[in-house]
Amino acid sequence: MSSHARRHARQQAGASTFLVAWRDGQPVGSCEVRWDGCAAPEVQAAHGDCPEINGLGVWPQSFRSQGIGTALIRAAEELARKRGGKRIGLGVDENNLRAAALYSRLGYHPAAPYLDRWSYQDVEGVTHQVADACTFMIKEFHLDSS
Repeated sequence: MSSHARRHARQQAGASTFLVAWRDGQPVGSCEVRWDGCAAPEVQAAHGDCPEINGLGVWPQSFRSQGIGTALIRAAEELARKRGGKRIGLGVDENNLRAAALYSRLGYHPAAPYLDRWSYQDVEGVTHQVADACTFMIKEFHLDSS
């Protein structure tokens, strides 16, 4: 099953909400809010009750640094608040310093290191396993928080 099919299945089951950012009628970014939290065992053990913003992306690359990712994060935070959430988290690859800086500016703090394990299939049909070193970051909601 493709990653898109898995996301669709989770949303259909009520386990997530998929958000899409639009500009001039074209999708320019998306993310999934996973209500059951990050799938990584390390994060589940420490923060299993924390919803996760997953798969955040903005495209094409020329649209980055224009507030689209921030708008998606803010929309995810608002959904979590409306569901009675007290916090939300997201993962960042240890080599993605630009994203980590953005998340810090938005009020996220490092909470747990983990390995993001995923796989992909190449053009020859060979499946490759990948494990990226990441940090799970959490933002606690406060009454006056935005």
